[in-house]
Amino acid sequence: MLVIGGLVLLFGCVFGSYLASGGSMEPLIEAVPFEMWTIGGAAISTFIMSNSMHDVKHTLGGLGKAIKGAAYKKPDYIELLSLLYFLVRLASTKGAMALEPHIEKPEESKAFTKFPKILHNHHASTIMCDYLRMVGMNADDPNQIEDVMGRELKKTLNEELHPSHALQTMSDGLPALGIVAAVLGVIKTMSHIDQPPAILGAMIGGALTGTFLGVLLAYGVVGPFATRMKGIAEEEAKYLEVIRAVLVTHLHGNAPQVSVESGRKMVPNEHMPTFQELEEAVQSLDI
Repeated sequence: MLVIGGLVLLFGCVFGSYLASGGSMEPLIEAVPFEMWTIGGAAISTFIMSNSMHDVKHTLGGLGKAIKGAAYKKPDYIELLSLLYFLVRLASTKGAMALEPHIEKPEESKAFTKFPKILHNHHASTIMCDYLRMVGMNADDPNQIEDVMGRELKKTLNEELHPSHALQTMSDGLPALGIVAAVLGVIKTMSHIDQPPAILGAMIGGALTGTFLGVLLAYGVVGPFATRMKGIAEEEAKYLEVIRAVLVTHLHGNAPQVSVESGRKMVPNEHMPTFQELEEAVQSLDI
């Protein structure tokens, strides 16, 4: 909602000040559709040329996230830490092989089905099952697991950041595309140089609208969306970092309570549950 509110405030300030200073909307209304056709069409075309279809779809999904915000809140982190507590406690008390029924078919596990949002989160459930499976295969060197997980999470973050980078590249090119639209307007004006000054003035105003729109879209719309998408991707990456912190701490031989406390410290401060909230959650587990 902040994004929508920001857009409303942006356009209110830009066009409100323009009208308050005596400007007329008529030249803009006449020119905007054609200038947007040029600038927007060229921007979308270059974006499609620069990215794969997967990246295009990924970026469209990221725009939705930019409006809705990050997917994970405090209850989601409490659920994740509760599930991890159950798994590491089970491994500590009954051995790594006791995890096999849960990690081989998580969709049939009482632990995973209790938390359907985690079960249907491909990244989170796969990472948990894969690395717990590796532990069951005697790959239990905590430093090695931490290094492998770190590389995988870095790769995942880079992939999640690509839409914001692609959108930022589009933003960087929009002022130049605005100049292209303005130059075309000037060419059209020069071809009508025999017209009266009033008509030429309107045509020059329409041409300058292209430069105005290119700069406004770049720094007022597309650029902020790219920054917002980057922030969300980095925030959501902490969700997977929590998993790494808990599993690595567990492999170092720490108690389950210590392991989940290590994971709690990786939660963004805005959504971090208190020690008491997490303790109550894990103590009330009924699996």
